[in-house]
Amino acid sequence: MTCDHEPDSPFRPLIRTQADLEATWRRLMEPLGFSRHSVWILMIDADDRPVPQIIEIDDAHHLPPDLEAEGFGPFARHLLDDVVPGGRLAMLRTRPGSGGPDADDLGWSRILLAGCRSAGVPTDVVHLATDVDLLPLPLDVLGAA
Repeated sequence: MTCDHEPDSPFRPLIRTQADLEATWRRLMEPLGFSRHSVWILMIDADDRPVPQIIEIDDAHHLPPDLEAEGFGPFARHLLDDVVPGGRLAMLRTRPGSGGPDADDLGWSRILLAGCRSAGVPTDVVHLATDVDLLPLPLDVLGAA
């Protein structure tokens, strides 16, 4: 993938704000439309630029059992330490359909954030993408549901 602003170079925008992150997710995921439920992990280095690889956790339709959910923190810590020391993670849940976040979307967001928090891994706002929209799931939305 190349960036329109810099022909022949990898797409590595600066991601310093939530708006920057949302624009990056849109660039990576559009056109929207998903046949399955997934969680995507974008690793952002200490210079606020995403690494070229993105991780997809497939088959993320239902919430994982507690033991699997507890394993996310150590996994996130490993990514941070081995791939992006001094960086942070950004996560996106994708699913088919439309409408705002449902209980599973919010549950996945809570699991991802709790795992990162327990492992001391810095994160950005989790986002949700459906067939028709891409939106942030800020902490106040997670706490209100």
